Amino acid sequence: MLEKSLMLSKFRGSLLGALVGDCCGAPFEGQLMDSGAKLILKKNLDKLEGPPFNAPYKKYTDDTAMTIQTARALVDPNGYSQKLLAKNFVVEFFKEPNRGYGAAVGEVFRKLRQTKIADPTGPAMAQFNGSGSFGNGAAMRISPVALYCVNKSIDELVRLVKESSEITHTNVLGVNGAILQALAIRQSLLLNPNEPFCWKAFLAELKQHMVEIEKGNDPDLDANPNAYEKQLQNMETLLDHRVDPSDENVLNLLGHSVAALYSVPTAVYCFLRHTQDLLKDTDRKSFRNTLEYAISLGGDCDTIGSMACAISGAYYGEPAISSALLKHCESADSVAELAEQLFQVAGTQ
Repeated sequence: MLEKSLMLSKFRGSLLGALVGDCCGAPFEGQLMDSGAKLILKKNLDKLEGPPFNAPYKKYTDDTAMTIQTARALVDPNGYSQKLLAKNFVVEFFKEPNRGYGAAVGEVFRKLRQTKIADPTGPAMAQFNGSGSFGNGAAMRISPVALYCVNKSIDELVRLVKESSEITHTNVLGVNGAILQALAIRQSLLLNPNEPFCWKAFLAELKQHMVEIEKGNDPDLDANPNAYEKQLQNMETLLDHRVDPSDENVLNLLGHSVAALYSVPTAVYCFLRHTQDLLKDTDRKSFRNTLEYAISLGGDCDTIGSMACAISGAYYGEPAISSALLKHCESADSVAELAEQLFQVAGTQ
């Protein structure tokens, strides 16, 4: 096991990474990221990481709002439950509904409130003619579950990811995307950033787990039963430079949409692509490059940035994240405090 101080730094790094990716990506969501927009992004991040200046906080979106509520449910003194998590989501949504929530999830929360959360997964199961949502809304908030399960089995991690996901996302692609994101964070937590990193070994382990998970898919019911295995193969093709890893090829092979299948693998790729920077750069540079690159791909870039930086922060730890940048992100101190509470809970189980 890693030293406690290093693991605590990784817990803080993961949740703060998720916050930074969300806050910095939100202003660029849905924009066409041409060369001009990419230059604006770079200058924006350089300024935020530079000398202190007074500016309004970069506000977080529903990604972080739901991540915070997931963490609070896991550290609740009365113990975690699916119903408690659903209640946290509903209360938070009606307190601040203008954080960028999608219309579909808002409808789920309205139904949950009307029924006093009698059935925490019922409204989500009824969505889209009973097929459920395949979006990335479960994956974007899953980092606290990965941290909570660092000392638990993979089976327990998968069980808790499914349980927390199905409050809003019951489609197998939405749930499996959250599992992939949680596994990537868990693997990053358990690796020592001071030792050589092998992206091929990291990817092989992810693929092994996802192949096993997708064996449970019903090929008669699921149109794409090996969907995530194929995306991990696409990722390997890009990282191995069997095709030119241009932005165009990355988007064609992996995607950047709100669908979990076309955003979670992209987030993992953003992290793995920039571990190679360690050959010539510092770990802080690698985190920053992951952040900038994830946002530069456009599309659902606040969520992809948040997921990529949650993985990167879990690997490198908090020192990789610019302290100047953190000062410009809403609620950074309370997010770091939640990470410490999760660390205490995870370490005492």
